[in-house]
Amino acid sequence: MSTTSPVPVAELIARARSRIEHLSPDAVAEELARGDALVVDLREPAEIETNGTIEGALHVPRGMLEFRADPATPYHLPEFRPARRIILFCASGGRSALAAETLGAMGYTSVAHLDGGFAAWARRTEG
Repeated sequence: MSTTSPVPVAELIARARSRIEHLSPDAVAEELARGDALVVDLREPAEIETNGTIEGALHVPRGMLEFRADPATPYHLPEFRPARRIILFCASGGRSALAAETLGAMGYTSVAHLDGGFAAWARRTEG
């Protein structure tokens, strides 16, 4: 019988956050202005419908990210290329931290996430 204890999601997120690149909303805006990054909204459709999204973001629900990023699957999207700059975001930064770590494990070399998620982005644009 296994004696492994469950790891809380908060700990998984903290571990991922310690290994990934974090971008402020202003840094994401700068990268968007340059036009070469793929910005990916990981939230569910209802979240986007309720709160909107970042203009130009590609919607890929978190549960489909690995399939969209892997060229060996029939679900792959050509926008995903391992050397391309990819910026991920979700509502507050937890899902995007986990996703950034996962893309790194898949061989993607220039992945970051929007620290604070769409909530931080919305606060930036409110003022």
